[in-house]
Amino acid sequence: MTTVSDNGLGVLDGSQLRVLRAIDAVFRRLAEGWDAPEFRFPFLMRCKDLDTFDYYDNFPHLGLAAARLDPGRLGGLLQQTQRPLEQIPARTMEPAAFALPSAACYAIYTDLAGSVLPAQGVMRTTVGTCFRNESHYEGLQRLLGFSMREIVCVASEETAKSHLLRAKDAVRALCAELGLEVRLEVATDPFFDSNSGKAKMQRLFPVKEEFVVGGLAIGSVNYHRNFFGERCSIQAGQDTAHTSCLAFGLERWVHVLTERFGSAGAAASAVESLS
Repeated sequence: MTTVSDNGLGVLDGSQLRVLRAIDAVFRRLAEGWDAPEFRFPFLMRCKDLDTFDYYDNFPHLGLAAARLDPGRLGGLLQQTQRPLEQIPARTMEPAAFALPSAACYAIYTDLAGSVLPAQGVMRTTVGTCFRNESHYEGLQRLLGFSMREIVCVASEETAKSHLLRAKDAVRALCAELGLEVRLEVATDPFFDSNSGKAKMQRLFPVKEEFVVGGLAIGSVNYHRNFFGERCSIQAGQDTAHTSCLAFGLERWVHVLTERFGSAGAAASAVESLS
């Protein structure tokens, strides 16, 4: 049974963890079939790297920083306040140079910064613990910290777009196999100004589409055009690289699969039986 506090901190029990691992294994098989090797990146990112992506302009409401504590100021606080501490005031902290990212793919682009790739580009997959400072939390559907699996393409425009098409086909097929009624909905584009020419192009080629089951987005396909390629100076052949990604919120999959099959154990067995 999942326990979740009112501030978005959830715990998965053994059967739910089995579902999460089983569905992530399915996603990893997709990545292997698309020649996307797996990488594991640090849990933190540098604030300056996220700022390179206009993160704090576009997501000021989601941002979470990891700050060092000043031992001297903390010691003074501990002598003056009631214990245990519910909050640590900002005056005891050093300026934060690191942040808790809200998506797993950002680290891939910074890792490839300055690269000159072949025209066909590269594929990468990673799973990360992501963090979002939401206005409210709701069970496994909305958590402060959650697991995100991403399969990312960094390549030419044509190859990046092709990745999205096969990703959509793969997720639709998977949902059909699991008996999930899924619909694809166009979402807003967080990386571009809503009045920009690039944003207007979204009507011709959506940059973010979400896989929605029962009103809950369990994954998305995202096309960033050459945004990350420009910001990280990544080339694919002679041109600035385009990027696209397929992303899954793993705990949300646990939620919808448990609802679909009636229990986490039944859901795990169903996912494990997939070829």
